Amino acid sequence: MNWNNWVRQIHRWLSIIFTVVVTAIFVTLGVGVEPAYWVYLMPLIPLALLMLSGLYLFALPYATRWRSRRRIGGEA
Repeated sequence: MNWNNWVRQIHRWLSIIFTVVVTAIFVTLGVGVEPAYWVYLMPLIPLALLMLSGLYLFALPYATRWRSRRRIGGEA
């Protein structure tokens, strides 16, 4: 498994973790329990990691295209 596949897999699992944490917060609010303040900050950790891995995955096709053009241009 190469580096890009690892990042994709991590991104998928982070999205699942983020969704579960946010859903759990809404469920506790729906039940009527007011969670501690730090519970509201818990989704920020996977969200920040999602942003980093998402930006990497977003830039990946552009970087690949740039590298292939550079390689072709350097041979001519």
